[in-house]
Amino acid sequence: MANSRVLVVNNGTLSLKQLRKRFEDLGSETDVVDAASAPGRLDSRYQAIVLSGTKVRAYDRDYYRPLTDLVMGAKVPVFGICGGMQIIAFANGGELAEGPQRVGGYEVQVDKEEPIFSYVKPTVTVFHRHTLYLQAAPAGFRSIGRSEHAPVEFLRSEDGRIFGAQAHLEFRNDGMDILRGFAETYQ
Repeated sequence: MANSRVLVVNNGTLSLKQLRKRFEDLGSETDVVDAASAPGRLDSRYQAIVLSGTKVRAYDRDYYRPLTDLVMGAKVPVFGICGGMQIIAFANGGELAEGPQRVGGYEVQVDKEEPIFSYVKPTVTVFHRHTLYLQAAPAGFRSIGRSEHAPVEFLRSEDGRIFGAQAHLEFRNDGMDILRGFAETYQ
């Protein structure tokens, strides 16, 4: 059986190496492009798209439009990590707001009926490194995880194809187990 292949869109994350390693450890090959070089259409080599975190704010709809068009038009599962989730949410009408700086492990309650949470308990500890928060799920999406700090820690599109995490899942064991659940959606 051939390995699955994931297109990782690097939005300027500081942890690209760790993110790629997580997916490679889960049996997927990874190719990386930056946001400005993302293809207009996904070719058949790829079974999933992952959007990394970003050092830049997600507010630039024009800059990210080709990327969000790719995500919304693709027929494969998508996972936005931290800034990647914010880019998807903002492009779909989500409201972002500044909040307290969080760096380190934080507890989040997740909706266990979601397939990406098959390998974790109802409360997970995930790694955060940010100050921007999604205030509510935009139309066509719903919150599938929350914490005392944020009403939307995890996001899922209504059709179940697009997921997002406020946290950096490339760190911590619970993060790896959530990515394992996501990998099962495309492998």
